[in-house]
Amino acid sequence: MSPEDVEAEQCMVVAKLSATRLVPVQPAGRWYEAYCLRRRNKHSLSHHSLQSSSSEESSSGLSTDEEDEAMLKSLDPKEWKDQDHYTVLGLGKVRNKATEGQIKKAYKKKVLKHHPDKRKASGQDVKEGDDDYFTCITRAYEILGNSNKRRSYDSIDPEFDDSIPSSSVSKENFFPEFLPVFQANSRWSNKKNAPTFGDINSSYEEVNNFYAFWYDFDSWREYSYLDEEEKEKGENREERRWIEKQNKAARLKRKKEETTRIRQLVDNAYACDPRIQKFKDDEKERKLAQKRAKQEVARAKAEEEEKKRREELEAERLKKEQEEEIAKAQAAEIKKERDAQKKVMKKEKKNFRTAVKEFDYFAEDDNERVQNMQDVDKLAELLSLASLQSLNENLTSGDLEKARAAYQTQVKEMNEQLEKEKQKQMDAMRKQTGGASESAGSKDWSHDELQTLIKAVNVFPAGTTSRWEAIASFINQHIEGSNRNAKETLSKAKSLQKMDADQKQAVNEKAFQKFAKDHKAVSSSKEDGVSERFETVGEQQVSQTGSNPAPWTAEEQKLLEQALKTYTANTPERWERIAEVIPSRSKRDCMKRYKELAELVRAKKAAQAAAASKAKKT
Repeated sequence: MSPEDVEAEQCMVVAKLSATRLVPVQPAGRWYEAYCLRRRNKHSLSHHSLQSSSSEESSSGLSTDEEDEAMLKSLDPKEWKDQDHYTVLGLGKVRNKATEGQIKKAYKKKVLKHHPDKRKASGQDVKEGDDDYFTCITRAYEILGNSNKRRSYDSIDPEFDDSIPSSSVSKENFFPEFLPVFQANSRWSNKKNAPTFGDINSSYEEVNNFYAFWYDFDSWREYSYLDEEEKEKGENREERRWIEKQNKAARLKRKKEETTRIRQLVDNAYACDPRIQKFKDDEKERKLAQKRAKQEVARAKAEEEEKKRREELEAERLKKEQEEEIAKAQAAEIKKERDAQKKVMKKEKKNFRTAVKEFDYFAEDDNERVQNMQDVDKLAELLSLASLQSLNENLTSGDLEKARAAYQTQVKEMNEQLEKEKQKQMDAMRKQTGGASESAGSKDWSHDELQTLIKAVNVFPAGTTSRWEAIASFINQHIEGSNRNAKETLSKAKSLQKMDADQKQAVNEKAFQKFAKDHKAVSSSKEDGVSERFETVGEQQVSQTGSNPAPWTAEEQKLLEQALKTYTANTPERWERIAEVIPSRSKRDCMKRYKELAELVRAKKAAQAAAASKAKKT
């Protein structure tokens, strides 16, 4: 401070200083101790200051509970496993956060105060051996001073709350309820730096990483501290193995329960998390936006295509109208020319008929006149306009012979042309009906082959794989000496389909005659003489009562089916003829049997229709 400033300041006398006096000082205290240590260890002042400060810091970092001597004396050394080891050492506040140094210092502090020798020296009561409560302090340090044993004890920390919030927590209380629980349970994770719980504004990636971490939570928590039996107490190897097996099963059960608890915690949080619903709503809105955008693009595209289609239709309509107008004009022109040509043709026909009539049709008698009149009509209808005009010129020339020659020439050419056309039509019809079999060059079909063909067509219906090859093989197997191929079989089947009703009836009658001949019951004698025929029981029933009540045999059924094919519905006295074929059945029996068969067929068709409709509904 400058002299000017001193002069500017106001000074005043408060009191007089006392006289100095000499005070005796004894070397004691921590600063004197520090001085002695520096002098003995030859350390500088700075080194001692640094060591003192670190020592003070480490000492100040130790947070111990207040001494509770009553609690320690109440401990039962035999129940040391159920005690709170952190509280015993005075670390109940820091618990699992206590460092190894803090645990050692806390233990030393307890030893200095509660060691039996110290208490004996101070005149306190001390129990003998392990019955003294100091054993509990020793046990606590044995557990917490060993990292593996401490980890086992921390896993079942009695102060840890294993409860979890329910799944019915409201959105407002979600973060206050779940955040402390997740923070407390994160201590069990093997993975460091667990994802933070976040807040309502957390991003999707942060929330997703958080739940992914907890759904795959890897816990180091284990329950060996709760083992009921100690392995070392086993008397032999088998007993120790049995104890280890029991302990391992109990640990596994508790581990599964812990895994279930963590999963339930995560599930409850996920169900109550308002951010999850928000993300779902955002995702739903995003998908709806994408869908609306796609629909908008599709709508615009559809409108563009519809506009283009309408333009194309309009252009096509205009083009079609233009083409129709041109076609109408052309048709009108053609019709006009055709009408004009018809008028000319009509005039020429009239002139032709008049000219021929004037020459008396170039006939010498009535028959020739009638024939020539027919030829005139044919010529008038068949000749072209140019030919008709040329013929009329010859007829109107006035020369009878020239006119006759021209007329006869036209008639001859017309007849030759008609004959050629008729021959062409006959050749075409002949080729159509019999050309297929002739081109195949096959031999004629025998009666047995035809009957086997008809049977094979029914056995192998349409849709059968390689149908006509199978039919040809069937015929060759059943007819000795037959060697038909698929082409011949198909051609003959088509020709049989084209046969008229009379031909089919003749074939059926012939087949029935052969069938009746093969199945007719005839009793013949090997010796010459008159053969006798005895009535069967069925025939006697028919002759006596007019009906045979016995069931129909397979032979009678075959005869009835063949007779029904032979005598069709339009055959006169049909049922009398059918009854003649079956001697053991009357007309009434045959009609009754036919009705029964028809009813069976109708019932079968109705059942098939019902099944088909049911299949469609299902």
